[in-house]
Amino acid sequence: MLPFRPARAPVVALFGALLAALLPTGVSRAAEAREVSGGRLDWGVKSSFQSYVTGPVAQGSSELQGGAATVGGGQFRFHSAKGSYRPGDGAFEAAFSGGVHFTGHRKPDGSHELDLTISSPAVRLSGGGGTLYADMRSKAKGTGEVTMARQVPLAALNLAGIDLRGGGRAVTLANVPATLTAQGAKAFAGYYTEGTALDPVSLSADVVAGAGGSPSPAASPSGPPEEKGRPRGEFTGAAVDWGVRRTFREYVTGSLAQGSWKLGEGAKDGGALFRFPAGKGTYDAGAARLDAAFAGTLRFTGKDLDLAFGGVKVAAKDGRGALSADVTRGGGRTEKDVPLVSFDASGLKEKDGLVAVAEAPAKLTARGAEVFGGMYREGADMDPVSLAVPLDAGARLPALPDLGSGPVSTASPSAGVEVASRNASSASSSSDSASSSSFPVLAVSIGAGVLVVAGAAYLLARKRRTATPS
Repeated sequence: MLPFRPARAPVVALFGALLAALLPTGVSRAAEAREVSGGRLDWGVKSSFQSYVTGPVAQGSSELQGGAATVGGGQFRFHSAKGSYRPGDGAFEAAFSGGVHFTGHRKPDGSHELDLTISSPAVRLSGGGGTLYADMRSKAKGTGEVTMARQVPLAALNLAGIDLRGGGRAVTLANVPATLTAQGAKAFAGYYTEGTALDPVSLSADVVAGAGGSPSPAASPSGPPEEKGRPRGEFTGAAVDWGVRRTFREYVTGSLAQGSWKLGEGAKDGGALFRFPAGKGTYDAGAARLDAAFAGTLRFTGKDLDLAFGGVKVAAKDGRGALSADVTRGGGRTEKDVPLVSFDASGLKEKDGLVAVAEAPAKLTARGAEVFGGMYREGADMDPVSLAVPLDAGARLPALPDLGSGPVSTASPSAGVEVASRNASSASSSSDSASSSSFPVLAVSIGAGVLVVAGAAYLLARKRRTATPS
């Protein structure tokens, strides 16, 4: 006589089949990893450390790298989030681009006793906590020994009371408490000990697709369409990138001006720079001459501040370049074609159908100094100018740092922690995500139905068997 145990196998198989058939796609999607693409992370590292670096003792500075920017009162903004997010259990991870290089205590030979670089931060979150990682290069305090390490677990993040499950199109966190880890203390060159409180972390990242969904669309060619009879030296679709000046942006958003900036007519914010697009003009390779006009507007406002740029133009000849714009001050009369900065255009070259120069050093003109009300003198260093001109239809512009679409608070750190998972519509987004409250109820309801059917099948199988036990 066959033992009774094998008779359960068909029931288990039936149970699994019915469960798979009855589970709605919305529930299964909630457990899948979704792609994270685009977003930023704002972090001041440690405000007292920044004050020490730039103060009278260290007399140092911080230098931005890889498209990183500054926002608010001393926060660094890292960009272009890439990673994954699982709405089912709230697991989130994302890597960001950019870095900051701190130097201080300059020596007679030009080197620095304090030399620390933090770059490529990444976060991993699950349950009630998480970790912030970063590439670290540091010079040990006292010995001067230089060490480099990739993705050091730098800070522990406290997510107590935060539920990251069931998110929609973006994951946003504000002012998450952070403390230095043991490995972070070592990588920090011994300036602080394990457990030291660091500045809180804020981030916003766009959730764009499921693991099995369509990949993100590739960037389309930026070059002009082929136009019959149009000389190759004429172009459309060019772009110029310029951040104005880092300290000016910090002044605008800082405690003095308490202001902001607004972009219009197609201009884009790249964090550490602004992109003016849709450039049209001519390029003569033989004469090393380029003239272009761009779309986009940029307006800075704040306390005793109202300054707007539009009609941006770039001219380059014989290795020298100039950037001009229409300037409006105080909301009054607009001055046309004001030369703002001159820049080094000697690196302007054509390659693969793209004429470009990257991060060309720029100096403020005399008229530019007037525009800024004497805040900077003629000849002062301004943010570098980058220019990209497509001559062929297949040429692509350099990628702009992707800050994502979600807002991130740039206010002073607060004691609370805020988390928000955005949906396009709470009533219509159920097909894209399941809320943390409805998911368990739905699973239990389906499970009960399956158990009823499976139980009936089990009783039928039992009835058909002989009553004699094995």
